[in-house]
Amino acid sequence: MAISLKVNGATHQIDADPATPLLYVLRNDLALNGAKFGCGLGQCGSCMVMVEGEAVLSCVTPIMLLEGREITTVEGLGTIEEPGPLQAAFIEMQAAQCGYCIPGMMMSAQALLQKNPAPSDEDIRDALSTNLCRCGTHMRILAAIRRAGEVMQSAGMKTTTNGRTG
Repeated sequence: MAISLKVNGATHQIDADPATPLLYVLRNDLALNGAKFGCGLGQCGSCMVMVEGEAVLSCVTPIMLLEGREITTVEGLGTIEEPGPLQAAFIEMQAAQCGYCIPGMMMSAQALLQKNPAPSDEDIRDALSTNLCRCGTHMRILAAIRRAGEVMQSAGMKTTTNGRTG
């Protein structure tokens, strides 16, 4: 059965079982490897993406629920040549250590910043509560998210439903 998925602004026809988790389609069919397979149970957040601006665990979200909805992965936030504000802030603040969980954290943070561009540390911690990380860069991650919010506000950037700014 073909399902139409709109990922990072592009529409894809996916021939897969409707119960297939979005994470598998992103990685195996679309070669979008930013979202990671961590626990496979929706408990670690390394697979986080955004669906219509909301942070969603892609490892437990069947594609049948996503037809026609806007899906954004970390690849949709920017490019290597032109990183988005959040990606640039993570680079500037050296917020990644091993990097495995960072794409999921970025997607949770992007969803937060789209709703609240000036979050408190408590807001950030709450938004990242589903993202597990065993590395020691939590304070830098908080600083990077605050920095991205400042940049987005000072530039008067508006975010679209696919997470891009402009």
